[in-house]
Amino acid sequence: MTLPLVTGIDGSDESLTAVDWAVDEAARRGLPLRLVHASRWERYERAVPSHSLSRPSERVFLENLVATAAERAGRRDPEVKVTTEIVPEDAVDALLREGDNATALVTGARGRGELKSLLLGSVGLAVAARASCPVIVVRGDKAGLAGSHERILLGAGEPATGEEAVRFAFSEAEARGCSLDVVRAWRRPAHESADDPTVAEEPARGHEERASDLLDALLRDAKADHPDVRVLRVMVEGPAHSVLVRRSAAADLVIVGARRRHGHLGLQLGRVSHTLLHHADCPVAVVPHTV
Repeated sequence: MTLPLVTGIDGSDESLTAVDWAVDEAARRGLPLRLVHASRWERYERAVPSHSLSRPSERVFLENLVATAAERAGRRDPEVKVTTEIVPEDAVDALLREGDNATALVTGARGRGELKSLLLGSVGLAVAARASCPVIVVRGDKAGLAGSHERILLGAGEPATGEEAVRFAFSEAEARGCSLDVVRAWRRPAHESADDPTVAEEPARGHEERASDLLDALLRDAKADHPDVRVLRVMVEGPAHSVLVRRSAAADLVIVGARRRHGHLGLQLGRVSHTLLHHADCPVAVVPHTV
């Protein structure tokens, strides 16, 4: 059974942008698209006495909302199979449950009612930090959203916990027919000074060689499985979150891995993922790896 791409919708401009992105992604991957709206409106409707036999006005509003989103998706690509669902449940809980049977979850950067001063909405952040499947938060500038760079960016993690992100990145690059930049950022220890080139040259070379060896181990299997994907390996000195945010300006999607620990109920996002979700210039995919 082919698992769908699931998109959370709430009628905001950001969620409609996410619908557009998800339609294009579903078409590239040959996936069905499932549009889900979740809120607790039904709980509050039951608390208000009603003598009317007609449907509650809020239900009618939500049916129109999802129908509009589905119509928009159909206009963008009539070949993509679209289904919709209205769930009387907390949005985060509903999307996390949907993610258990999804190829990936797609959300907008902010939702309806979110403060415009927020860099990322609370729903998107919570879902990206807890979902069992990849989560794509659709954000960034026009070029990144349109996919005009023809380049995917992968932040390389450790071989023991980064394999899922690597597989996702290679699959995405292959589906798009674009190149894949794999970046490993490294930092010299505090006791190694970069001020004296005669002292710093050897340690720097050693760090780059270790980063290169790590990339070889991380990419070996995926490169064999996807021989047609053009890969650019990059080792760069600097904090990973800053390096990837800067490079996201020339990418259509930036992908990072995230550790998921069994029994941990809080948000499970590292500094790199958290920074990209708030500041990247293109959509961000957070791919979980269960430890």
